[in-house]
Amino acid sequence: MTTDDEALARAAASGDRDAFAALLNRHYDRLFAFSFRLTGAHAEAQDLTQDICVALPGKLKSFRAEARFTTWLYRVAVNAAHDRRRRAATHARAADGWGDWETARRAADAETQEAVGWLEQAMTRLKPELRDTAVLILAEELTQAEAASVLGLSEGTIAWRMSEVKKALRAIAGEEQ
Repeated sequence: MTTDDEALARAAASGDRDAFAALLNRHYDRLFAFSFRLTGAHAEAQDLTQDICVALPGKLKSFRAEARFTTWLYRVAVNAAHDRRRRAATHARAADGWGDWETARRAADAETQEAVGWLEQAMTRLKPELRDTAVLILAEELTQAEAASVLGLSEGTIAWRMSEVKKALRAIAGEEQ
């Protein structure tokens, strides 16, 4: 008989290493795939996933089982992705004006982005909040209610965001024709 995620999370929060290992074994691949969809880059997704795993033991103490464990875990991942974006933006602002090195780094980033498939490229052009919503609904196949819970928003806001995602993707496709 398998133990449900919520029971494992409670046990892991109490210091049960086996329960924590079981949670990671169960959800690591899903967490990495979600991180990849949020970041659009393999190395960045690896870093984000590792950051989440390192912080997870401390965060589990805040798990109250008011939602499914996976819904709570997606929220943790979204928050971690937002934190990384903020840090990256701060570093980018600090790096402005560093001359040839920064120019070369940005050019290399642009080349990497061109190698990504159309949808992934289009997703990177969306506002972060639209991308987060689209990843939860389209890639992770959450319902609008579940996505609303992960993002701390109303279902109406999620529906509006998905409408905006569709409009933005149509506009991007139109630009490329």
